Amino acid sequence: MTRKLFGTDGVRGLANTFPMTPEIAMKVGMAAGRLFTRGEHRHRVVIGKDTRLSGYMIEPALVAGFTSVGMDVFQFGPLPTPAVAMLVRSLRADLGVMISASHNPYHDNGIKLFGPDGNKLSDATEHEIEALMANGLEAGLAAPAKLGRAKRVDDSQARYIEFAKRTFPKHLRLEGLRIVIDCANGAAYKVAPAVLWELGAEIFPIGVDPDGFNINDDCGSTHPEALAAKVREVRADFGIALDGDADRVVMSDERGHIIDGDQILALIAKSWSKSGELKGGGVVGTVMSNMALDRYLEGLGLKLGRAKVGDRYVIEMMRQGGFNVGGEQSGHIVLDDFCTTGDGLIAGLQVLAVLAEEGKPASEAAHLFEPLPQVLENVRFRNGSPLEDPRFTALLKDCEARFNGAGRILVRKSGTEPVIRVMAEGEDEKLVRAVVRDLTAAIRDAAV
Repeated sequence: MTRKLFGTDGVRGLANTFPMTPEIAMKVGMAAGRLFTRGEHRHRVVIGKDTRLSGYMIEPALVAGFTSVGMDVFQFGPLPTPAVAMLVRSLRADLGVMISASHNPYHDNGIKLFGPDGNKLSDATEHEIEALMANGLEAGLAAPAKLGRAKRVDDSQARYIEFAKRTFPKHLRLEGLRIVIDCANGAAYKVAPAVLWELGAEIFPIGVDPDGFNINDDCGSTHPEALAAKVREVRADFGIALDGDADRVVMSDERGHIIDGDQILALIAKSWSKSGELKGGGVVGTVMSNMALDRYLEGLGLKLGRAKVGDRYVIEMMRQGGFNVGGEQSGHIVLDDFCTTGDGLIAGLQVLAVLAEEGKPASEAAHLFEPLPQVLENVRFRNGSPLEDPRFTALLKDCEARFNGAGRILVRKSGTEPVIRVMAEGEDEKLVRAVVRDLTAAIRDAAV
């Protein structure tokens, strides 16, 4: 059975159009609630969201679905995705939900589901939810006396703030560090500045004025130029940019140079390997990770595992190989000692711990290798599969031959957007750009 609603990161789409309608949200709540109602105890689900306008529409629909099958609902309001994953376990909930489209613009929204262990649901479980949505919802409706209740949890932000602070080494403080924090006008706009300030930093927050429309709008991890400009303007020591639901992060050194997920993985791997905290003999990246990261880790006697794109696949490989550090170039950093999913703020704290311990500027401590030229371009499409066009497949083989073993090409459909991602990487930047240009042009021709 092929999943029709769930992609690589839950259900996602344009707000108030299929599948992101109140009807579908209610059915997701009914089906997931029925599937996770196990035993005789009062079952509970926790719900967080980011700051999108459509969250006001999706949340009550989910609440209606869950309460209709007898689950009690705890509503957190705006809170990072990793905080929801943590609070599922902390509150002994049976299910967790995050209403967010992550780094997408405000007009998109999504529904991410977490099991009682704080982990994202497996493909098989998502299949079961879709099957129940298609046939079987009425059979799970609760009797009038057994309907669920809904309540707001006022201290959810404080719980996460304390949790995040406990991941920072007790013997260190951030006094003397000037830090810019860009919250993307998203879910972390209150908690992230509070954590950094309470640990002693002088903070310069941006992207902390959400209005329902400006989430990820020229700010946050997908637009790090805003972070870099602010770092230079206030002469900060460091910058952290989160995305709309704060499960990914990019950073900036004191010169405004961006530090991506590959560099973050390298820094944490180096630090934790030295202290004996690194497990698995290396880290897990993805097929997008720069080849220079491979070479750097090899020089440390460490290995790089490459998973499919998507933090759920990174986490899966981490568990299979016994790794406790993994992540994506885009900034999803998973630190298994602390979190069950990507947490941008906690990843930032681990990098700050290295800076505080070593007393080095970020430009020296956090740029550990020179990436090979890598170009990524997205091509939107509406119908069909342009990648199956014979002309494209022939061109792809030709482009791979042009690299002659000194580069690589990755072409894949996004699991969260109607785009095809084309990436090329190699020693020769001109050739890399030419290959991407030729491939994207061919996809556009095939997509017409």
